[in-house]
Amino acid sequence: MSQVDSTPSPFTAPHLAPVLGRIGTMEVCLAQTEDEIASSQQLRFKVFFDELGAKGSATMEQRDADRFDPFCDHLLVYDTSIAGPKHKQIVGTYRLLRSEKAFETGGFYSASEYSIDRLVNAKPELRFLELGRSCVLPEYRSKRTVELLWQGIWTYCRHHSIGVMFGCASFHGTVPAAHALPLSFLQHNCRATPDWDVQALPALYHAMDLVPSEAINPKVALFAMPPLIKGYLRLGAMIGDGAVVDHDFGTTDVFIILPVSRISERYISHYAAEAKRFV
Repeated sequence: MSQVDSTPSPFTAPHLAPVLGRIGTMEVCLAQTEDEIASSQQLRFKVFFDELGAKGSATMEQRDADRFDPFCDHLLVYDTSIAGPKHKQIVGTYRLLRSEKAFETGGFYSASEYSIDRLVNAKPELRFLELGRSCVLPEYRSKRTVELLWQGIWTYCRHHSIGVMFGCASFHGTVPAAHALPLSFLQHNCRATPDWDVQALPALYHAMDLVPSEAINPKVALFAMPPLIKGYLRLGAMIGDGAVVDHDFGTTDVFIILPVSRISERYISHYAAEAKRFV
């Protein structure tokens, strides 16, 4: 993996404020303490293991943690109306791994499923940001929480001159055929262009073209799509080649590629306007 150019971009923000976004009693910030990171890992455990039935490795403290966590920034959504210490107010999280940090730890988490080195090495002028471990407590799964997370991500991207966001996004369950319609829609309508394409590792590759294009009802396919994936598509994301079954987490994963240059002006204007209040 090559190191990246450090030349600032026009999107660069001069500094990161403690609070990256706010709606009502809800705030989005980066974790600043070990307690906050531990609380985000506990939230991940509640969602991935307790709620969704993941069977991967977890700590004795009921935390979802891995070797990448120390190299990541952890974006957190707080509900400040909850009584108690700040780390007990965390209701949502996103894990952010920048390319320079991935270089230190030996790669990206997504590389366990997809061949991403070719893409990263082909575009050394761009900074890459891996998005992962996105989860929100059930009672906070609303448009407001998603808005806050994206306010935080956009402010973070501006500060670090990020050129490309990417990561795995999941369908629940380990049978790709159970998601034949939305997977086929992604294959026929949202595939990455050759210069951005990333393929699943050969031993893990599952074809996504399970339904002929002419047999797909787009409205039905989108209705069956996980909200996170639909959100990425609205922003202009493309999909890599092949799905991967993650048996530890009980999911069928697809690869998301979102160059900042593809984000529509409408969304950039919206999130940039919000971000200016917090930088």
